Amino acid sequence: MSNFLDDLFNKVFNSSAKTPMTHKENILYKEEEIVHAKKWMNSKEGDELFAQISKAYHFKTIQIQERPQIHILESKYARGFAITYEAPLDEQTFSLLFLALAHRVLALGYRKVSLDRKMEEINEQVKVTDKYYFKPPLKDIVENQLISQLYGNIAIEKISVNNQPNYLKVLATFYSDRQYQDPKPFDQFLDHLFEATHDGQN
Repeated sequence: MSNFLDDLFNKVFNSSAKTPMTHKENILYKEEEIVHAKKWMNSKEGDELFAQISKAYHFKTIQIQERPQIHILESKYARGFAITYEAPLDEQTFSLLFLALAHRVLALGYRKVSLDRKMEEINEQVKVTDKYYFKPPLKDIVENQLISQLYGNIAIEKISVNNQPNYLKVLATFYSDRQYQDPKPFDQFLDHLFEATHDGQN
C-alpha cells in the first residue's frame, strides 16, 4: 500500500512520469462489519432498500428510470447489473449492500475464491475497486453427467473514485464448456439477491 501511495505521490509532482499506477491486494473485512451487514440485510431498512433496487431493476427492463439508477449488462456469456451511487444510497448503505449481496451469493452454496482491492490511476483520478469473486461449489464429477454451474461464476464489485462511492456491479459469467449444464435462469438469481433472506455463513 505504501509503495503505491509513494509512487502515486511522486507521479503527481513529477510531470515527466507517464505510467499510470496500479496496485492490487487481498483484503479482509472485520467480523463485526459482516455481522452488521447480515443484521441490516434482514432489517426493515434493508428490506426496503432491496425492494427499491428490485423495482428499479425491473422498471429499467421496460425503459423506465427509477432511483437508484440501474444499468443492465448483458452479453452471450454474461449477465449482470450496476447500481449507481445516489439516493436512497448513502456511504453506509453502499458498503452494507456490497457485503449483503456477497452473503446472499454464499447462501446459494457458492464458494468465495477471492476478495481483493485494486487501486488504479485513470485520467488523473484514483479508482478503487473492492471485488468478491465466487464460483459454484466443487462436486465430484460423475461420468456421463454434466456439471452444474448454478448461475455461473459471480463477481460483485464496489467502485469508488477519488474516495467517493461511484457504483456497485454484479456480474454472472457462464461456462460454455460442453461439460457443464446450462446456467439456471438469471431472473431466479435476481429473485434470490433482491427478495430472499437466508442464514448462510460468510
